[in-house]
Amino acid sequence: QVQLVESGGGLVQAGGSLRLSCVASGRAFSRMAWFRQAPGKEREFVAAIRWSGGNIYYADSVKGRFTISGDNAKNTVYLQMNSLKSEDTAVYYCAAVLWGGSYYSATQYDYWGQGTQVTVSS
Repeated sequence: QVQLVESGGGLVQAGGSLRLSCVASGRAFSRMAWFRQAPGKEREFVAAIRWSGGNIYYADSVKGRFTISGDNAKNTVYLQMNSLKSEDTAVYYCAAVLWGGSYYSATQYDYWGQGTQVTVSS
C-alpha cells in the first residue's frame, strides 16, 4: 500500500520559516514534488526533485525562498520555506510519480499525501 505522509505545517508570521517533510512508503518513485492549493484556487506546482540526476524545479513564485531536498533511499522529501508571505498560505501536498510526465502538472502524479496547512499571518 502506497502512502505519502506530510508533516511540518503550521502558523507563522510573514518573513518566517517552516520546513515541511513527506515520507513515502510502498513504492519507489522517480520524482517527488510539492503542490499547494489556496481556498478558491486551483492546485499549483511549487517544487519538484527527480531522483535520477538530481534535477530540481521551482515555481517562479517561490524561487530564492523555498528549497526542496530529499533522501532517495528513504523516499523522503523536504521543503524548506523561508521569507514566507501571506500569499504562501495554502494546503501543501506532497506528490509522487512512478515515471515520466511533466514535473509541473498535477495530473502527471500518481500518488498524493493528505496535505498539511500552512498559514502565514501578515
